[in-house]
Amino acid sequence: MRRMAMHTVATLPRLSSTELSQILLSNTSSNLDASTPPSKIAIVDVRDDDHIGGHIRHSIHAPSHTLDHKIPELVRKLQDKETVVFHCALSQQRGPSAALRYIRERERLLGPNAKTKMQSGSGVGEVMRKNKELEGKVEDKDAEWEDVEEEGGKEQRVYVLDRGFVGWQERYGEDSRLTEGYRKEIWKDGYWM
Repeated sequence: MRRMAMHTVATLPRLSSTELSQILLSNTSSNLDASTPPSKIAIVDVRDDDHIGGHIRHSIHAPSHTLDHKIPELVRKLQDKETVVFHCALSQQRGPSAALRYIRERERLLGPNAKTKMQSGSGVGEVMRKNKELEGKVEDKDAEWEDVEEEGGKEQRVYVLDRGFVGWQERYGEDSRLTEGYRKEIWKDGYWM
């Protein structure tokens, strides 16, 4: 019988809205309004009826009540992504729970080859460095945000967006490069659910 890694909600790494915005902005060299989603990162929004008032550009909407049948599909669909970020409104229950279910299903479906990186730290530097490499613009190795390169099999980082979409919209709601469908009037009095 195969043993699964013991991940818990407490061990799930968090990614701040600032760190996620840096990854997204570095991932799209000049045209954030492009219709093509980023190739190395996926953002999964698991909000249900509260999926109104905007969403992170190029995020995948997978309502938490559909995850029983959506998680295996997400694992297959996102298997080539280097980073997967889950969130709900506040990222206190649904987002972390979805991330945990995703990690466990990924390990179940992909077996021992499923490497999920679970450590503190955002990995922003590594993602930004890889984006520069893809653009052919590798710069100074000691530049800001530089992380150590890792070799080996296909690895995936799984995060929970700290403070969820509520925290995101406070900072980036009106930034059309990062947020789609934002409705300021819905958020003027804060989170309502």
